Amino acid sequence: MTTEAIESLGSLNGDFGFTGTSDRRFAFSRQPSFQQPRTPISTDSTDFSFRKPFLSRTDSSIDIPSSGPHHHYWSGHDDKPSGSPRKPSFLSFVFSFFRNVRAGHRYMKRLFFMISLNVAYSTVELLIGLFTGRVGLVSDAVHLTFGCGLLTFSLFVMGASRKKPDGVYTYGYKRLEVLSAFTNALFLLFMSFSLAVEALHAFVQDESEHKHYLNVSAVANLFVNLIGVWFFRNYARINLAYRNAEDMNCHSVFLHVLTDSIRSAGLILASWLLSIGVENAEVLCLGLVSVAVFTLVLPLFRATGGILLQMAPPSIPTTAFSKCLRQISAREDVLEVSQARFWELVPGRVVGSLSMQVKKGVDDRPILEFVHRLYHDFGVQDLTVQIDYA
Repeated sequence: MTTEAIESLGSLNGDFGFTGTSDRRFAFSRQPSFQQPRTPISTDSTDFSFRKPFLSRTDSSIDIPSSGPHHHYWSGHDDKPSGSPRKPSFLSFVFSFFRNVRAGHRYMKRLFFMISLNVAYSTVELLIGLFTGRVGLVSDAVHLTFGCGLLTFSLFVMGASRKKPDGVYTYGYKRLEVLSAFTNALFLLFMSFSLAVEALHAFVQDESEHKHYLNVSAVANLFVNLIGVWFFRNYARINLAYRNAEDMNCHSVFLHVLTDSIRSAGLILASWLLSIGVENAEVLCLGLVSVAVFTLVLPLFRATGGILLQMAPPSIPTTAFSKCLRQISAREDVLEVSQARFWELVPGRVVGSLSMQVKKGVDDRPILEFVHRLYHDFGVQDLTVQIDYA
């Protein structure tokens, strides 16, 4: 789009008073309709001037970020900034990260403290394992290191998701928390699979090779993870009703530390059962832990995966959307309703769009008000309606 076109659009919005952040966006353009025309149109190149494309209007309830002092837009070569921004150094990034943690909510501070404990414990465990040549300690330290990396990503997302929408991410950064929860769930499912493989390996091999458990390491790891379970005890439910993206991320952190606690408790129980002569105790404990982890994490994995794949919102039944389409199609001035798509941007925020074809010359404002009110009653917060005039 050229600079003149952008300036003309800006003047048009200013003339109609659509410059505030609370106004809905109205975009008018003359363009070919998505629907096929009912009368044949000549394809001769000399006949282009006689074509009459349908009038098209788009009405949206999505708020546009304000062009105030915190939002800068570049519309032409003359407005290009003279100097390129300086690349921040690593130290400035670290200091900014600690400032965000200090200014964040209590769950950010608790998660930072828990990560610090896990890093200190895994470092000591790794050094002892390297100096003593114990492979079990090194393996457990590597597992904890991966877990600390995922928890650190969750902490980073808690701070980054607080940023306001901008010109690049117009919906904001809240969906980062959904991505973080999905990553945690995927890692925990992989851990469940690895525990099942380990149980199968213990069943095939001679179990006497696996009798020497590191009880001190397991008890220390259990103690550290129980602190995290206490910190995030408000999310101690399997099928949690997610009100927002922050609930989903915090629930994934709780499940992360809970499954680590169950894993450590299973190792301690297996070691005690083996000491009293119970056969196949390791296979039994690892199998139970694997099943428990899979059962706890699967609902979170399905919920986060559904949002990232933009499935229909589970909070609104499909019969409600069908009822809305029937009510809109029943209006005399509406010819066709198509391309109705609805999804959850984050938990608690449903977004949708649809296309309608109405009779030419009909006042579409009552139709738009009816459609927005109809879907808003079912919980659709952001709705974009494309109208084509037949």
